[in-house]
Amino acid sequence: MRMLNFAKRNFKELVRDPLSLAFEIILPLFLLFIFKQIDIPGDVYKLENFTPGIIIFGFSFITLFTSSLIAKDRSTSFLIRLGTSPMKSSDYILGYILSLIPIVLIQEVLFFILACILGLSISINIVYTILISVFVSVFFINMGILIGSVVSEKASGGIGSIIVQLVCFTSGMYFSKDLVGAFFAKICEILPFESILNIIRVVLNNNTIDFRNIIVFLIYFTIILVTSIIVFKKKMVSDNK
Repeated sequence: MRMLNFAKRNFKELVRDPLSLAFEIILPLFLLFIFKQIDIPGDVYKLENFTPGIIIFGFSFITLFTSSLIAKDRSTSFLIRLGTSPMKSSDYILGYILSLIPIVLIQEVLFFILACILGLSISINIVYTILISVFVSVFFINMGILIGSVVSEKASGGIGSIIVQLVCFTSGMYFSKDLVGAFFAKICEILPFESILNIIRVVLNNNTIDFRNIIVFLIYFTIILVTSIIVFKKKMVSDNK
């Protein structure tokens, strides 16, 4: 119950900033609409391929949103006061994750409503994509928790913006890595964002699964999850001294 109450508090804190919340949801929707109107040639910009790109683009703002919340809680000594409670660091992490899941679901539903209006075929794969995307969003939330745990409130915005740019340029949402040099293509393969985009595209389009993408994602997911819990716990201890 303590963890659920903490999640409710976090959700209320998030909706107190409706401008940032609206920006996080509306900007990806705007991009999806605009790029469809421009009708850029190429497979990347087909709705069934570009919609998954918009999904992870929206998740990058979830990282930015989460890091700002964590950093703010640290700067206001809110977490220091909570440090006296019997809650574990994993309870705090789950509390932050649960508070953001409703926002993720709203984001996902709106993306697909617009995509279907623009011409995306309606199928059961949309439901599967939403479900797998919610799981993927936990990775981006934990990145935000990790960033917010190690930097100040002012710096969290800048680091979060770097994540947004990395998602844009290394995931393949705007262009295929085959169009760039071998060095940049290797970076795309090493980072997790291309694998994440490929997983969502496979689910939406019912294509053959590339297990390499799943392995890469799970490795990063595990590393970020464990690291965020450890770092968050250490920062709570150090901040309480």
